[in-house]
Amino acid sequence: MGFAAHRARKRFGQHWLVDQGVLRAIVAAAQLGAGDRVLEVGPGRGALTEKLLESPAAAVAAVELDRDLVVGLSGRFGGEPRFSLTEGDVLAVPLPEATKVVANIPYNITGPLLERLVGRLDRPIEQPYQRLVLLVQQEVGERIRCMPGSSNYSALSVRMQLLGHCQSICPVPPRCFQPPPKVMSEVIAIDPLPADQRLAPALARTVEQLLKRCFLARRKMLRNTLAGLQPEARLEALVAEAGVSLQQRPQELTPSQWVALAAGLNHSTSDLG
Repeated sequence: MGFAAHRARKRFGQHWLVDQGVLRAIVAAAQLGAGDRVLEVGPGRGALTEKLLESPAAAVAAVELDRDLVVGLSGRFGGEPRFSLTEGDVLAVPLPEATKVVANIPYNITGPLLERLVGRLDRPIEQPYQRLVLLVQQEVGERIRCMPGSSNYSALSVRMQLLGHCQSICPVPPRCFQPPPKVMSEVIAIDPLPADQRLAPALARTVEQLLKRCFLARRKMLRNTLAGLQPEARLEALVAEAGVSLQQRPQELTPSQWVALAAGLNHSTSDLG
């Protein structure tokens, strides 16, 4: 079965991006040169693949889960020597070597896929991609790049901003897709930090522990969520050194303040408990 008989499958979160302007914006945002090898996640029927192959990129390696789409993609691009295709779950298969990533992320796997492509604070990718251009649900895009004090600011915001530089490329309304999703979407670009600019492992682990501990009770003051980590007087001193107050709530702290707080705790204890 090829594309003609294929229908978007809800269980795979399939919505075909058909707006030519957005497709061009994605490729432009990827800033592809002759030395780039592109990993495309979820190529679908190949609308974006076609434009990627029109770029100067040295190779486009796609990963597609839907077996019927794999047949159609193989028929459409099988004669293109720069194109390769892996059938399987992008969360499970070995990923092709690439310098940049372009992905129309199925919204139901956004979190795990971000973790696989960008890494975690306490489990970074050994050789980070130079740039990722991702089509995501707009709410997720806002959470990734929003500033402290915003209602959308979360542990995800802190993690992603400590892992790389994030920016919005363009909003994508439902009419740009076939079939239209029920939510607004957004194209974002993430430039992961090189290995020598990432947090040291021990510090990264403590930041991650703090984020989990505090954002689980995001409406509570740090006085409550950090209680028990240190004697109260010592805790007061630690947060003051980090430029933070125990009266603050987690969504009010900048990423650098979380790092400073974690560094202070690491000097005082080796285990958050």
